Amino acid sequence: MSIYDRKPWLKNYPSWILPNYEVPQESLVQILKRVASRQGSEPAIYYFNRSISYAEVDKWSDNLAAALQDLGLQKGDRVVFYMQNIPQFVIAQYAVWKAGGIVVPLNPMFKEKELEYYFRDSGAKMLITLGSTYEGVAQKVVEHLNVAPVITTSGLDFFPLGEPLPKVLQEEQIKRFPGTFDFLDLLKKYEHRPPFPVPLSPQEPAYFTYTSGTTGPPKGAMNTHENIVFNAMLYTIFLRLDFPDVVLGVAPLFHVTGQVAHLACAAYAGIPVILFFRFDPEEALKLVEQWKATMTVGSITVFISLMNHPDIKKRDFSTMKKVFSGGAPVSPAIVENFEKTCGAYIHNIYGLTETNSPSHLTPLGTRLPVDPVTGALSVGLPAPSTIAKIVDLEKGEEELPPGEVGEIIIKGPMVIPGYWNKPEETAHAIRNGWLYTGDVGKMDENGWFYIVDRKKDLIIVSGYKVWPRDVEDVLYQHPAIKEAAVIGVPDPYRGETVKAFVAVKEELKDKVNPEELIEFCKKRMAAYKYPRLVEIVAEIPKTITGKFLRRALRQKEGG
Repeated sequence: MSIYDRKPWLKNYPSWILPNYEVPQESLVQILKRVASRQGSEPAIYYFNRSISYAEVDKWSDNLAAALQDLGLQKGDRVVFYMQNIPQFVIAQYAVWKAGGIVVPLNPMFKEKELEYYFRDSGAKMLITLGSTYEGVAQKVVEHLNVAPVITTSGLDFFPLGEPLPKVLQEEQIKRFPGTFDFLDLLKKYEHRPPFPVPLSPQEPAYFTYTSGTTGPPKGAMNTHENIVFNAMLYTIFLRLDFPDVVLGVAPLFHVTGQVAHLACAAYAGIPVILFFRFDPEEALKLVEQWKATMTVGSITVFISLMNHPDIKKRDFSTMKKVFSGGAPVSPAIVENFEKTCGAYIHNIYGLTETNSPSHLTPLGTRLPVDPVTGALSVGLPAPSTIAKIVDLEKGEEELPPGEVGEIIIKGPMVIPGYWNKPEETAHAIRNGWLYTGDVGKMDENGWFYIVDRKKDLIIVSGYKVWPRDVEDVLYQHPAIKEAAVIGVPDPYRGETVKAFVAVKEELKDKVNPEELIEFCKKRMAAYKYPRLVEIVAEIPKTITGKFLRRALRQKEGG
C-alpha cells in the first residue's frame, strides 16, 4: 500500500470532520425545495439593499420554468446565461433545472466570436441575457445562429426603487428588444402556472462550465448535480456554516467558484448570499458591514484589492472570519499582511472546474504549513472520500514520494464525468477515474499539498527549472509590491531568462525602481532564479475571476 492509499492527511482532520461521507442523492432543485419548505421566509439573496427569500426564489423559478417549457425547452436542452451576479441568475438556473435543462454560464465580457463558439459547441438554442450585453454583442450572434427564444433582463430589475444607484450599476438601463421576452414580464404572466414535473437525476449535468484547460479549444466540463451537492456539503462541513452565516459573493457566477462556493453552498446550508452585480472593493466592504457577511471564497487578487482599499479603515470588517482563497497560489506574505490589515486569516483551498471547486480544503481555524524548501503556503488537505497523488511529469504513471515535485492527480466524488462532446479530451484528462490536473506540486509527510505552478508556466534557465511562483513569493516580501507576475522570455545565452511584471502600491510608486527590485531578489534567491528584467506596470492583466494572465504577458513579449 502506497503512502497515498494510507491517506496521511486524515490525521490533520479536526474531530468534527469524518474521513468519508456518502454522496447526497439530491439534485440542486431538491435542495432548494427542502430549504424553501423549511425556512421559506428566510433570506436567500441580498442584492444591495434588497432581501429576497427562499420562498420567492422557489416560486419565481417555478414561474420561469413553466414559461421556459411553454417556449419549447425540452429535457437536456442547454440554455446560455450571459449575465453578471444578479438575482435573475439564481432564479433562472433553478428554473432551467426544474424544466429539465442544463445551464451554460458564460463570461459577460465575451465578444461575438467567442459567443458563437460556445453556442455552437454546447448546442444551446436559448439565451438569458442582460439587455446591456445583448445589445450590440449577443444580438448579432443570436441572429446569425437563429437562437430562440431570448430572454432579456437588467441589473436594475431587482434593485430597490428610488434608491441612489451604486457605481457598478450606473451604466445599466432597462430596455426591451423586438422579438425577445422580458424576464419580469414572464414571471408575472406565469405567476399562477407551475411547471410540468421533470425527473432530474443527481448524475445529470447541472452546468456546462467552460474551461480552456492546457490543450486545445475551450471544453464544456459537465458539472453534475451530484458533483456540486457533494462539494457544497464539504464547504458546509469544513467552514462550519450555519445560521447566522452570510456568504459574500465575490466570484463571478459563471465561474465554478461562484456556482459552488457561493450559490450551492449557501443553499445547502440554508443561508443567504450577497450579490452586487460585479466585484468592486468599495461596494464589497459596504455590504460586508451592512449585511454582516461572515464567509467568502475568492481569488487572492480580491483580498489584495480589499486590504489595499482606503475604505478598509472605515468599514466594519470584523464579522468576516471565514475567509478562503483558491484559484492561484497564495504568498505567505499576502496572508500575513491581510491578517494584520483586516483581522482575518486567509485559508487556502485548491480545485479546478473539473473538480467543481474544491478537491483540497483547509479546516476552519487551521493555520497552513509553509514548505521549507520553496516557501510555498500549503493549499490544504485532500477532501473526505477523496484521494490525491503526486506522479511523474512525463507519463503520469509513477507515484512520487513525499517531498518530490510532480503532477497532482485526483480521484473523488467531485470529479466530473467528462467534457461535453469531447471524448479524446476526456480520455486525456481523466484516466481510470483519475483527473490529471496539469498542476505541478508536492505532498509532505503529513499529507499537506503544495502547488508549485502550472506545467506550461515552467521557465528553463540554462537548463535549470524556475517556477514563477517561487520568484513571485520573494517579490511579495518587498513592502512596495501590490501585484507580481513572472514569465520566461527568450535569451540568446540562457535559453530563457526570468522577467517580472510588478504593480506597486500607490503611496510607494515614486520610491521604488526596477534595479532595486532586482537587487532585492538577488539577495534572496539562487543566481539562476532571480529576475534579470523587471517592468513596473499599472496593473497585472488578469481574468475576470482574478487569476493573473501570464499568457497575456508572454504574448506581450512576443512569446
